[in-house]
Amino acid sequence: MKIYKTQREIEKDIKNEVLEIDGDVTFECSFSINASIKVNAGNITAEDITAWNITAGDITAWNITAEDINAGDINAWDITAGNINAGNILYHAFCVVYDSIKCISIKARREKAQEPICLDGKLEIKQKEEIEEMT
Repeated sequence: MKIYKTQREIEKDIKNEVLEIDGDVTFECSFSINASIKVNAGNITAEDITAWNITAGDITAWNITAEDINAGDINAWDITAGNINAGNILYHAFCVVYDSIKCISIKARREKAQEPICLDGKLEIKQKEEIEEMT
């Protein structure tokens, strides 16, 4: 498992404007980079994720901001995305997408939380098999 503790460690692994990670990865720092991220991983654990596209088996993060998320399961503090295709989504207080959410289940951890918001699309609860076809 690769563990990044500083942005400098992350920047050292960027080659040709791509951060390529093979295997599980943990980001123990917030970071901002001008590079594509290619992760060949089943699990991603991070404090904050900002990306255009995320494809992973499982994501555990404090905050996720992304264009598209394709994942088996998402366990996050707050999520803002263009589209989400996931198995199970567990969020803290906010889950907002510009288009649609397609998942098996979606649940807030807090009693006082905002219902998921889909600005231009809709929330679709799918069967597990349908999600696996999309991811």
